Amino acid sequence: MPSLTNTPGTGTAPAAPAGLPTADRAVAHTLLNCLLREVSGPEHQTAVDHGRLLLRLPRRGVLLRVGLRRTSLLGAHRFTGPVAEETAEGWAEVGWRRLAEYVHAELSLRTGVRNEEFLAQIESSHQAVAAALAARGASGPPAADGGDEWQAGYVASEQSLILGHRFHPTPKARTGDPADWQAYAPEAGASFPLLLLAVRDGLIAEECATPGATAPLDALAGEVPDGYRLLPAHPWQYELLRGHAGLQEALDRGDILVLGHSETPFAATASVRTLYDGASFLKFSLNVRITNCLRKNASYELSGAVALTRLLEPVLADLATRFPGSAVLREPAYRSLALPGADGRPDTELLEGFGVIIREGLSRRLLPGTTPLLAAAVADEYPSSAAHISRLLDGAGPQAALEWWAAYLNLLVPPVLAAYFDHGMVLEPHLQNVLVCVDGDGMPAQVLFRDLEGTKLVPEHHTELLASLPEAVAGPMTYDAQRGWDRVVYCLLVNHVAEMLAALADLHPDAEAELWAQVRRTLQTYADRYGCPPRLAALLAGVPLPAKANLLTRWERKADREAGYVLLPSPLAESVLSGAVRTDDTTPWSAR
Repeated sequence: MPSLTNTPGTGTAPAAPAGLPTADRAVAHTLLNCLLREVSGPEHQTAVDHGRLLLRLPRRGVLLRVGLRRTSLLGAHRFTGPVAEETAEGWAEVGWRRLAEYVHAELSLRTGVRNEEFLAQIESSHQAVAAALAARGASGPPAADGGDEWQAGYVASEQSLILGHRFHPTPKARTGDPADWQAYAPEAGASFPLLLLAVRDGLIAEECATPGATAPLDALAGEVPDGYRLLPAHPWQYELLRGHAGLQEALDRGDILVLGHSETPFAATASVRTLYDGASFLKFSLNVRITNCLRKNASYELSGAVALTRLLEPVLADLATRFPGSAVLREPAYRSLALPGADGRPDTELLEGFGVIIREGLSRRLLPGTTPLLAAAVADEYPSSAAHISRLLDGAGPQAALEWWAAYLNLLVPPVLAAYFDHGMVLEPHLQNVLVCVDGDGMPAQVLFRDLEGTKLVPEHHTELLASLPEAVAGPMTYDAQRGWDRVVYCLLVNHVAEMLAALADLHPDAEAELWAQVRRTLQTYADRYGCPPRLAALLAGVPLPAKANLLTRWERKADREAGYVLLPSPLAESVLSGAVRTDDTTPWSAR
């Protein structure tokens, strides 16, 4: 096996992709992304050689190779073409399934344990990608037509994520057969009515942060029988729970009535379980594993969303005043089924399974004249909707791209930093939690943050607030200061900023260093204006950036909250951006 010596890249492949990849190619490239970031990269088993990435699995004894469209200062390279492995006869293409088996073997040898779910989950993700690509091929990309144009454009952006997270080994894995869930899948353009249940008043669990917060639920049906309250259900979830004995008994007794379906259809958003009807969002539970975990609203999450909305209103108001180009969507109420179990307390499976969180609609916070777009769709590696950055810039040159980028960073970065440093609030601004609101020229005018499930509090900033809540709710709502900072830096800079930057660099590869320089200038401007705490000073000095280890977390079957991090070389230090320490090696941990 040859040594992994670095030589300058001489590939001639274009930086921007020509079209969508096949499911086989997408899965293979995603696995390589994970290996590069979490396994072979940190162990100095990678190199760039004449326009190709070499990557070795040292325990399995396999050397892999893939073409590069573009290298990245962060090591998040863009791949092109098939993955090959070195054999005695030369280089031979290796398919996604064999590559998955190599990853399985390497991690088994590395950790000393086996994960018998792993290959099946990759297979599930492959099936989902293939199904989404087939659906897209039949219908074309989502179009912004019909109804309010901005609403249609927004929904199309939510439903455009065919391939998913490119640094997750199973980004589209879902339990169940694709034939069972495609009717509810955002990638298939799913839009469907809700199942409406009437539940006796005494069997409803509900909390509200503000009066009238449950109005979006009550408006779904014209009439509900006296003594009953309306409870909408995701039809997929109802099918998953209908065999529950307690539910069946309640239906037989008449404690729960099936009223039919809502007149208004709801569109599936990128998270699959959060649905949108043009006025408000409803976040349902789904007893389905998507990527890492079952997507249920745990009881503490139901109460926690409402508690955060109520108790953090002064903090959110302060951030909106200081940073008028940003806002956080509140989650002011939840409703669920409190059917007593054998112990007389609400049955947890049903309480969580039927729990629905109400999230504010976009019109409550959206600036007039702007169109909201899912940030993940704008930053997608492969243009798959009108929301993509290539469509927003519409052939504009490097200077226009840099101006767009500066405007975007000025909206996105300061409120996230202020939330952490000034208020001890950990926002989770990854690409699926942020909406980019653009004006008529496609320029960023506002950012909206959403999903309070990922919002956490640093305990020392909120002692009295946390003490006012039950421990079962307060405990999962907190991160210590360091873990909270790691989460902020990962979600903001590695998951979000770096991926949006990568999409811009695909259009203008020579501008990558300047794009990172603008990130640094935005951080420095914040430090100059609001102070430079030690953690921010270290960030500006170029300390390594934490990246969530999705591959290793999935392998170890850990909850997302317990995910570990790997460290990436930062492109933010002035010496890096000036080229003072640049070499031909743009792969961060290459063996020399």
